[in-house]
Amino acid sequence: MERDRYLSVEGVGMAFQNARILDGVDLTIRKGEFVTLIGHSGCGKSTLLNLVAGLLRPTQGAIVLANKHVDGPGPDRGVVFQNHSLLPWLTCFDNVYLAVERVFREGKEKLKQRTHAALELVGLSHAELKYPHQISGGMKQRVGIARALAIEPKVLLLDEPFGALDALTRATLQDELMRIVAKTFATVLMVTHDVDEAVLLSDRVVMMTIGPAAKIGEILRVDLARPRERLALAHDARFMELRASVLEFLYRKQAKPEKAAPALRVA
Repeated sequence: MERDRYLSVEGVGMAFQNARILDGVDLTIRKGEFVTLIGHSGCGKSTLLNLVAGLLRPTQGAIVLANKHVDGPGPDRGVVFQNHSLLPWLTCFDNVYLAVERVFREGKEKLKQRTHAALELVGLSHAELKYPHQISGGMKQRVGIARALAIEPKVLLLDEPFGALDALTRATLQDELMRIVAKTFATVLMVTHDVDEAVLLSDRVVMMTIGPAAKIGEILRVDLARPRERLALAHDARFMELRASVLEFLYRKQAKPEKAAPALRVA
């Protein structure tokens, strides 16, 4: 039961300056599950992720992770944003080491081992001594993922981590993320606008209604076997069916009504 309710969002609401962003959101995530939030821009996806991260506090409801109430940021949650947020004056190694040093009270050699292992996990052992300006955008995001995983969080929070990348780099990192999650058994909550990405990566896709006062509209279970092969799924009937279900929700059930054209006034 504890595994089934590893991360719980319980009746969460959020308002900014009397404008209600989220209203009565309930979501339970199992340990080791990959869940994606998707919805139209402004529906509160990133707000919900920031609430789980502890960067914001809900105006109603509660968030519980591993039986502990979330009341602020903490090392039990690793966050990767769309912007890699690396410190430009530090090497890739030092960017990860800085996070590890803040969390673990261990000797330098043990901290270095943790840092090396995290960068090796994302395939960047060869770039440890490079600075952010010396590596590609995709590599920067890998460093961000390594930094988040190096602190051994209970849940990995991803806010459109591949949104600023070109299509081929994005696809490569999606495949890398699937490999990393399979190896680490990580629990993941991710925000995305990309329907294919949501279906490819997730165990469940959480579809949110249009704001203001957004809620969870539907939850789609992605019953595709793992490991998942991108090229095989490109022509897979079930993948296409699941993809169509998300598109149906976003563009029919949640389509924004068009404004009527103003009536012509005749003098």
